[in-house]
Amino acid sequence: MSAAAAQERMPALYLSHGAPPLADDPVWPGQLAAWSADLPHPKAILVVSAHWEEAPLALGATRTVPLVYDFWGFPEHYYQVRYEAPGAPELAESVRKLLRAPGMPVQDIPDRGLDHGAYVPLVEMFPEADLPVLQISMPTLDPVRLMDIGRRLAPLRDEGVLIVGSGFFTHNLAALRHADGGVPSWSSEFDDWGRRALEARDVDALLDFLHKAPAGRYAHPRTEHFAPLFVTMGAAEVAGELDAQKSVIDGFWMGMAKRSVQFG
Repeated sequence: MSAAAAQERMPALYLSHGAPPLADDPVWPGQLAAWSADLPHPKAILVVSAHWEEAPLALGATRTVPLVYDFWGFPEHYYQVRYEAPGAPELAESVRKLLRAPGMPVQDIPDRGLDHGAYVPLVEMFPEADLPVLQISMPTLDPVRLMDIGRRLAPLRDEGVLIVGSGFFTHNLAALRHADGGVPSWSSEFDDWGRRALEARDVDALLDFLHKAPAGRYAHPRTEHFAPLFVTMGAAEVAGELDAQKSVIDGFWMGMAKRSVQFG
């Protein structure tokens, strides 16, 4: 039996990644650590983050380069975090082969390091930083096209690659500035709708979430934090694993839903 055949298929994940202060939360880091402890051991990790939109689709550093501290106004110690994971040149080459097609060019941006949508959760889930990590950009926010990218990436799961879509299940920072500190109704209603749509495998509703979900445009005035879910769903659909989904983490953080889902 070949190594590839012997490799256990990796799940595909969509996780809410919080922000740098996630590390100081009394509960959430432990939830992420417990999640990773229950996963098969990956050979490498492929991350699609809400914080990298680039067209054509781009591959980040294939070697270890400095992180991207893509946030402002936080205490200095958040800018001192390091996550020196190995580069993933072999994974990058596999991604190029899977994604390159007429009308779908792929570019390399070798000096672009992991942004906080990638490294903040990985610090908690894989703190040893000993697994190769590759981040790719979202070339579009169109859910249908993102699902297609996920479908193309699906074979990587059988090669030991953990595919991670990293966003936030609800995300409206501007509205939260005017909230009273509790969970706003637009966040709780969207979270409940999203949970039920996922459990029902209602792909059509999820793809049209801005119109089908209650408070869709309040929960996501811009859709980049929900968009990585569709890459994960595409990677799961090919293996027939949209049925095999579960919410591993739920609840709210600063009023936003931190629902995080595993397929497979």
